Amino acid sequence: MTAVLFDFSGTLFRVESTESWLRAVLADAALTLPEPELAEAARALEEAGALPGGAIPAELPSELADVWAVRDESAELHRAAYTGLTRRVPLPDPGLYDALYDRHMTPEAWSPYPDTAKVLRTLRERGIGVGVVSNIGWDLRPVFREHGLDGCVDAYVLSYEHGIQKPDARLFSVACEALGADPRDVLMVGDSRPADGGAAALGCQVHFVDHLPVSERPDALLPVLDLVG
Repeated sequence: MTAVLFDFSGTLFRVESTESWLRAVLADAALTLPEPELAEAARALEEAGALPGGAIPAELPSELADVWAVRDESAELHRAAYTGLTRRVPLPDPGLYDALYDRHMTPEAWSPYPDTAKVLRTLRERGIGVGVVSNIGWDLRPVFREHGLDGCVDAYVLSYEHGIQKPDARLFSVACEALGADPRDVLMVGDSRPADGGAAALGCQVHFVDHLPVSERPDALLPVLDLVG
């Protein structure tokens, strides 16, 4: 293998819990909710699938179906899809809906998995190219910089910057070209079989990890180091 492509959310990093997300935004707005109401609002937001990188909607509203299907193709579509889901949950101030969306784009909302740094740095030491290929509607580079990992990534290929979302093989092709790598010598690592599995159409090998909380997945990325040889 000459290069490894990684998904972002649920693979290298995990977003905070829905409750933490809501608490942080309420605190920034100097608003408080009684604990039972806060817990209920967090549960409803979770069920709605309102937190990008969190749970998928338990039930997708028909009026959001079209935008949801292409949400990762632009920043505008991504915001429209997720704020649309968030607005299904009553909150004490209308400004909170956009504030919640803005919060999830901050480095503070994301934590690397325990083995992320070791794997990325070891690949760098071995001279293996690293790309991040993500279905996303915003610039995740500051998250990597904040956690001191930006220097381990050679190329970022983000769906909203190309108007293409996984599993479209064209997005993986862009990443391989950016790394100067033959797809047959590339490993794609991700948590979504439907999305990340699209790399196989180019001839990439694909390896999957489970999208779990950080505390429950300490070493799932380590096998990548053996797979690349």
